[in-house]
Amino acid sequence: MKHIRALLIVLAAASAGPALAQSSSIEQAIAAGQIGERYDGYMAFVGVPSPELRRQVQAINIRRRNLYIELSSRRNVTAQLVGMATGCQLLGRLPVGEAYLLKDGIWRRRTSRPVPLPDYCS
Repeated sequence: MKHIRALLIVLAAASAGPALAQSSSIEQAIAAGQIGERYDGYMAFVGVPSPELRRQVQAINIRRRNLYIELSSRRNVTAQLVGMATGCQLLGRLPVGEAYLLKDGIWRRRTSRPVPLPDYCS
């Protein structure tokens, strides 16, 4: 997928956007493995979240979606493609111990090995 490779280069500069400052409750939930990064550039719940945590993650995902829409219009690609390219960036930088979800639907935790990125990330 040529578009994803090109977007990865563009997103390298803009990749701080999706990881904008997060509340301490989000950081604690990430550390506890309650939420994690998805292959498509969004955060998701590993388990059942509290209403407050659900609200905060939904707000993060809305900001991400808006950024993906903005970038997609500039690059003439879909917002989904931008999200997937961002997912490649985020999964590639995931700290040890954090949860992540690949397209197979199985939640995992990052070990000392790099996260196995989807084929379209290379």
